[in-house]
Order: sequence, then structure tokens, then C-alpha cells
Amino acid sequence: MDPRAERLGLAFAGLCVLNGALFPAVAKLTTAGADALFVTMVTTLFGGGAAFVFLALRGGLGTLVDARNGPRLAAVGLLGTALAYGLFFEGARRSSALDTVLCLQVEPLYALLVAWLFLGHRLTLRRLAAAAVIGLGIVLALAGGGDSDPAGIALLLATPLCWQASHLVTLRGLRGVAPMVLTGARYLYGSLFIAAWWVLRGAETGLAPGDSLAGRLPLLAFQGVVLCFVGTAFWYQAIARLDLARATAIVVPSIPMASVLATFVLLGEAPGPRQWAGIALTAGGVLAFVTAPHAVERRERIPAPTAPIAAPADPAEGSDAA
Repeated sequence: MDPRAERLGLAFAGLCVLNGALFPAVAKLTTAGADALFVTMVTTLFGGGAAFVFLALRGGLGTLVDARNGPRLAAVGLLGTALAYGLFFEGARRSSALDTVLCLQVEPLYALLVAWLFLGHRLTLRRLAAAAVIGLGIVLALAGGGDSDPAGIALLLATPLCWQASHLVTLRGLRGVAPMVLTGARYLYGSLFIAAWWVLRGAETGLAPGDSLAGRLPLLAFQGVVLCFVGTAFWYQAIARLDLARATAIVVPSIPMASVLATFVLLGEAPGPRQWAGIALTAGGVLAFVTAPHAVERRERIPAPTAPIAAPADPAEGSDAA
């Protein structure tokens, strides 16, 4: 693959790690004393607002509603934002911040299976061994965790399935759509689905008497615009240049290492010995993944093995590429 594209992909993956390190701790703060679905809705509305402004300035709004791409982009918003964040914030409310980030480390295992079954990526012994090490690290770390609600753990473990399903829609049906348009669809469509879900469920805020929404808005805005919208933009730029399983394995297991400091500073949570051991194992697994050769499709189901999503000709412009 093009060395420059690979370097850019790795750089965007690193930015995803920095962004994601803050997400579990901030999610724990925003869901404390509030209904998780309400938090999800406000967060994604901020993300959707940022997406609308960006696409309106860059002229990308038309792609969201055209007959060819609109339905698939709506599916990406439903799977990657509405369902995923609905599960995530409810799970985060029921779990510690450390368990929240550790549960999400199951995503490379899902990514490996999705890439093999649906994208034709070859399963190599090295990738399988790396996935096994990552899985062992997750089990060990969760077994050494605290008193998180098992239902919350289950919701968090299911969250990455929604993300991987949305990535599959993107990789198989939205080639040539610019990463920023994909990001905009995630939050514009996703916020509409979540708002409808919240209204149908009774429009509960879950705020205690005297608890002001205005006081929560700055943190919710930061969560929606920076941690969600900008973080997702980084992710799509990464998978435009790296294969899906590799990008997932670089980003997802690396986040706990950075999250330890964030959760300690913001919440005072520190991992125990078994959690540290589990985090170390996931780090070893991700190192094996990062240094593995680039994936090659076993079947010719995607025209370009190095860029399932076409990156913009000039990434700074964010325009659609053919």
C-alpha cells in the first residue's frame, strides 16, 4: 500500500486513541443522575448540529438525502449512533469507567470475524493469535473488576457489534462517499432516531429536582462535538487508509492504556492488579496486530484492498472521491 496513506491512517488512528481515552470517564460523569437515553439524545444532537454546520459549509448535505446513498447513510446512523450509543450510555451508567472501556475491547474480535466473513480478508495465524491474546486480556481484566451491574456489562459488550455492522454497511455499500459525509450521516440521522426513541419512551430526563440542565450542557456539548463528532471523523479518516480489522485493533485496545490516567484524574478510579494484567495482554495483542502485514482479500469482493472507503483526493477538502 501507499506508505504516505498508511502513515496518515496510523496518525488518524492515534488521534482516535487520544479522543477515546476521555470518552468513558466523561460518559460516566454525564450519565450520573440523568436518564441515559436523554444524555444520548442531547449528546448526539450536539454532534448532529456540528455535522450539519460542517456539511452545509462544505456542500455535502445533498449526499445525505440522494436516492442512491441516503438509505444506506440512514442505516449507518441507526446502527453506528442510535443503537450503539443507546447501549453504550446505558451500559456506562451501570458500570465503572474502567469496566466501560475494557468491555469495548471486544471490538477487534468482532472486526476480525466481520472482515473475514463479509469482506474477504484472509485470516492469518498471527492475527488469530493476536485476537486470542486480546480476548484473554479482556476476560482477565473484567474478572478483576469491581461491582459493575452484569446487565451494564452485557450492554457494553453488545455495543461494538452495532459499530461493526455500521462499518460493514459503509465498506460494502458506500464506496466513494467522503469520510466527513459518513461522519455527518452518523450524527444527523442518528440524532433523529434517538430523539424519536426518547419521545416514544416518555421523554424522561431523569434529572433530580433542582438539577439544572444548563449546568450540564457544556460537558454534553464537549461530549457530542469533540468526543463524538470529531472522534468519528478521525475514525473514518483512519479506515479510509487502513483495513478495518487492523484499524480497529490499533485503536480499540490502545484506548485503555490512555484511559487509565483520564479515569483516575476525573473520577479517582484506578485499576487493580488483574485489570493491569489484562490491559498489558491487550497491549501485547495490539502490538502483534499493528506489526502484522496489511490484510489481503481472499476473494475479490472489494476492488481496492488498501482502501475499502475511497479517501478524498485531498483530505483537507473533504470532497467525494470517485
